Amino acid sequence: MAERGVRIAAGIVAGGVTIGVAEVVSVLVSPDSTPLEAVGGWIVDHTPDGFREWVIGLVGTNDKLLLFVCMGVVAVVLAGVAGVIERVRRPLGAVLFGVFGLLSTLAALGRPNAAWTWALPSILGVIAGIMVLRGLIRRIEAVDAAPPETDMTVERRRLMQGIVIAGAAALVGGVAGRIIGLRSRDVSAERADVQLPTPTGPTTSVEPGAELNIPGLTPYLTSNADFYRIDTALTVPQVSKDDWSLRVHGMVDREIRLTYADLAAKTPIERLVTLACVSNPVGGDLISNARWLGYRLDEIIAAAGPHPDADMVLSRSADGFTAGSPLATLMDGRDAMLAVGMNGEPLPTAHGYPARLVVPGLYGYVSATKWVTELEITRFDRAEAFWTRRGWSAKGPIKTECRIDTPRAHGTFNAGKLTVAGVAWAQHRGIKGVEVRIDQGDWQPARLAVAPSIDTWVQWAFDWDATGSGIHTIWARATDGTGETQTDQQADVVPDGATGYPSLTLRIA
Repeated sequence: MAERGVRIAAGIVAGGVTIGVAEVVSVLVSPDSTPLEAVGGWIVDHTPDGFREWVIGLVGTNDKLLLFVCMGVVAVVLAGVAGVIERVRRPLGAVLFGVFGLLSTLAALGRPNAAWTWALPSILGVIAGIMVLRGLIRRIEAVDAAPPETDMTVERRRLMQGIVIAGAAALVGGVAGRIIGLRSRDVSAERADVQLPTPTGPTTSVEPGAELNIPGLTPYLTSNADFYRIDTALTVPQVSKDDWSLRVHGMVDREIRLTYADLAAKTPIERLVTLACVSNPVGGDLISNARWLGYRLDEIIAAAGPHPDADMVLSRSADGFTAGSPLATLMDGRDAMLAVGMNGEPLPTAHGYPARLVVPGLYGYVSATKWVTELEITRFDRAEAFWTRRGWSAKGPIKTECRIDTPRAHGTFNAGKLTVAGVAWAQHRGIKGVEVRIDQGDWQPARLAVAPSIDTWVQWAFDWDATGSGIHTIWARATDGTGETQTDQQADVVPDGATGYPSLTLRIA
């Protein structure tokens, strides 16, 4: 009865018990203290940039789902191996569980904001897993050693029933722990009741001319559901506005702390701003445009009295992420804000509820901190943010870029008029023009839609009289409001954003 498959099943069930117990314990500790969350967070923090960018380029914003799937597969394989070796070389299987427990405990204690109690889910989960592993292996040995007159069919059935019951208990416990943990901190009902303030000053409206209404062209405004999401949080932080506060400290005359209720005394503004991820490849879609409601960052920072020699604002998220923004950029009069609303709604939890930073002209990794709780006024020679510690550029100004949305690449089209269209951006500089080139021909100007703000992208279109049959390549380039045209030099996203002309190939019949 010592079939390898039964031993593998015993190990996998014991591994499931480990995770299930850890999930239940995490309800009393923190949802971020589970082994999968802790190990996943460690992997995110230590993944080489080149590999990370390759994964994002491959699966986009599904990178976190892929990480969980991969961790699950590895966990199942290791647990199965532990079941096999525990039977033949005891206690190596239990030792393997113990090593996993030690590593996940260290990963949990190393997370930002971790307390000593974050070790409990991994420790108690592994203890339970080892007990189940040994119990099942002893049961397998007992069946193997049964006298010849024993009805082996009955014994095998009882063994499998025990394995199934233990597995079901682990599954139920793990799912229940996860659901209870998520529901206990869920802020969706609170968010639904939030009443946004009415902005003052100029109204933010999207003029009809901002939309060219061309099939296949990205809408000027991105819906909340379609807005790109790139961050280091494996699960979306749930921060209640009643618990939230913003601490401004460091190189300041006076430390201040603002609660959500304190914001009611400030003047709200609403602005159109396009946010872009530094990981966006040439022609990529890690960029979106929205209407943001919030409070001016320059006023909030000025109230603390920043020291003259300070040059950096290190923002911290509730999940421990940090971003370093140039102080001068936040204070130069642009509409940098502490945002609380997005497209007429309270911020979605995935996009920073109850408050986040929005800074026109800077890539998100140095400015767009979600679930923000701290602004430390400091210096670039004294502090490093999450991504700059990993070799990315410290200041991250957005480059002049454009994208071709339509026609579809590698498609076949009839000869005649064909509209080429896309979006172009150079936040806080604006777009002066876009040009299109067919194959190696001359650059020709495209027509631009109305640009309601220099802080957003603008739609563009070019009507091409496609008469030559065969394969053609379409290129595009943008020129910003300062007269600078985007470069044709191809560069990867690391360390400060990709460059090069977007292009696509198609066939004219």
